[in-house]
Amino acid sequence: MPGEGGAGGEVRVVVYQAAYDEEQLAAVRAAYHEVSERLAGAPGMLGNELLRSPHDPTALAVLSRWESLAAFRAWEAGPDHRQDTAPLRPFRDDRGGAPFAVYEVDAAY
Repeated sequence: MPGEGGAGGEVRVVVYQAAYDEEQLAAVRAAYHEVSERLAGAPGMLGNELLRSPHDPTALAVLSRWESLAAFRAWEAGPDHRQDTAPLRPFRDDRGGAPFAVYEVDAAY
């Protein structure tokens, strides 16, 4: 039912990235597309987006959508996780502490 949350629902994973000039921004975009191609068809992954802050143009994030926390954890624990995401790793942004966050969808419309 719309608006209701529940255990075992969809998960969003946010990985914070940074680009401090146009060259780095182009590199982040290229790495994002490369990683997305590598992850196409990953079991349980529903899609992803590259986001950029209008308030701080150096701040970017990759938001991925997963069908469940179990699906995300299975992929994360898998043998290809680090290799598949390696192109984005040099651009991780830890200015806010942790370079990523995991959220379960509690409610949605």
